[in-house]
Amino acid sequence: MIVCIAEKPSVARDIAKVLGANQAHDGYMEGNGYQVTWTFGHLCTLKEPQDYTDQWKAWALTRLPMIPQRFGIKLIADKGVEKQFKIIESLFQKADEIVNCGDAGQEGELIQRWVMQKALVKCPVKRLWISSLTEESIREGFKTLKDQSEYQSLYEAGLSRAIGDWLLGMNATRLYTLKYGQNRQVLSIGRVQTPTLALIVKRYQEIQNFKPEAYWVLSTVYRDTTFTATKGKYGSVEDGQKDLQSVEGKEFTVTDISTKKGTEAPPRLYDLTSLQVECNKKYNMSADQTLQTIQSLYEKKYTTYPRVDTTYLSDDIYPKCPDILSKLSNYVELTAPLAGKKLPKSKKVFDNSKVTDHHAIIPTGVVPQGLSFAEEKVYDEVCRHFIAVFYPDCQFATTTVLGKVEEVEFKTSGKQILKPGWREVIKNQKTEDRSQKSEDGSQETVEEKTLPIFTKGEHGPHKPQLAEKWTTPPKPYTEATLLRAMETAGKLVDDESLREVMKENGIGRPSTRAAIIETLFKRNYIRKARKSLEPTPTGIELIGLIHEELLKSAELTGIWEKKLREIEQHKYEARQFLEELKQMVTEIVTTVMLVGQPCPQCGKGRIIKGKTAYGCSEWKSGCTWRRAF
Repeated sequence: MIVCIAEKPSVARDIAKVLGANQAHDGYMEGNGYQVTWTFGHLCTLKEPQDYTDQWKAWALTRLPMIPQRFGIKLIADKGVEKQFKIIESLFQKADEIVNCGDAGQEGELIQRWVMQKALVKCPVKRLWISSLTEESIREGFKTLKDQSEYQSLYEAGLSRAIGDWLLGMNATRLYTLKYGQNRQVLSIGRVQTPTLALIVKRYQEIQNFKPEAYWVLSTVYRDTTFTATKGKYGSVEDGQKDLQSVEGKEFTVTDISTKKGTEAPPRLYDLTSLQVECNKKYNMSADQTLQTIQSLYEKKYTTYPRVDTTYLSDDIYPKCPDILSKLSNYVELTAPLAGKKLPKSKKVFDNSKVTDHHAIIPTGVVPQGLSFAEEKVYDEVCRHFIAVFYPDCQFATTTVLGKVEEVEFKTSGKQILKPGWREVIKNQKTEDRSQKSEDGSQETVEEKTLPIFTKGEHGPHKPQLAEKWTTPPKPYTEATLLRAMETAGKLVDDESLREVMKENGIGRPSTRAAIIETLFKRNYIRKARKSLEPTPTGIELIGLIHEELLKSAELTGIWEKKLREIEQHKYEARQFLEELKQMVTEIVTTVMLVGQPCPQCGKGRIIKGKTAYGCSEWKSGCTWRRAF
């Protein structure tokens, strides 16, 4: 008997239907030589500190750091979980072969491996790896089952992530709670959670501490068109008024007119983060709402696997694209221009080197029925982006007009769409993150407006004015901009191609970022002010207490994230990653407990942290107490 184990009952039923396992039992389906069972997400978890030793049951600084010699797993304490595990264990014990049908990713691998370990599986194990739950995809997947050993590095990366989170979370939470919590509350600290909170707190404090400064802008209206002085901002009203006075009553003369033609490439296909960003901007959906919605569309077979961090497709998807497009019956007007033609194969869309486990999110071609409002919106986003990548670039012309009054120069620009191309598919798309190039290779964001026809040398009256303006603080994070900041480890990056490069050092994974944000809400560390995110007093206080940069640095957390990816890619040893993390946790505990304490040698100074050792603050007075890291 072959036993298949899926991550959810609904997925198990889809697989069972394809395999012909149609006989329902308590906790599994059976038929045609298969038994198909399921988990409910995680059935197992890492053991808690008190499961290793009674000494770790009570919270005490003297018991830190807690570093088990060997990590173990246990069943989650839940009657439903215990009942289902007994059913799975019984099926596994009689199985000739097991097929791991968990979600095709790090977390899915970990969930099912832990269940198999707990059930002491001895028989051979194969792996089903698919990107959609359509019948065709499931059948194809079962024809190309791989040995589980081929996914060992994926499991090791997932296990390293879980152990790393345990080591840092358990130790740092107890450490800061005992040292600074004052018996009032638990100060929860996490490997990704704390750097994310630190980003929000830092931005909030930048806004609070911002001191606006006045500046002045000189502009003039000629032939109902606003021109702005090319000098830019004036630092003093006197400088601005001087130029204003020099142009008042004089004629405006058009000195130059230039037009550049350019192209704008279609938006990239969606990965999970970009989909969450767009849905937050357009529909005010939270990251978690978007994740749950696209997960539902995946399980209903309407879209491909959602928890992805690439915007590319592999080459083997290209031959399937015409068929998918032809099945998008709700978009016939948009797909008709592509029908019967050879689809373009752009390197911005199809690139095997940019695809590892899964490709970008695209529709499967299955016609959806009975969608909720949120599902309709998310599905529409996915379909339109998929159609748009096969459309031509948008062609536009940018016209720049220069003018002069006395010695003061003015400028205005306007952009005119010549051929909309992909913009026929995606209306009102902002250009802020887009690849927009003029013929000469320059890049500039210009307002979309058509200018009157001007002639070089023409002149006439105009209406100048000097406007007072004020510098503005940075914008608070929204969920959309926070997701982008997590993706790029806190660096402000608008360019799509550069953002792709920086994803390796992002904090968290696409599949976990929504949960991290939700955790910050649940722990009352952040709150929403309309669409903006701001820290609560508790969140601000917590970040203020953490002096260890290791715990709140998005950049350092991004480096750890890169190492976890390298474990998955056989480029880094899981053992080395965990040893580094154990050493770091030990150093953090030692630092927090030592720094600020009275010097044990002179009693006058306080212990401070240097570059390579702890020392006494009175070292200039001759105290020689020192302790190396």
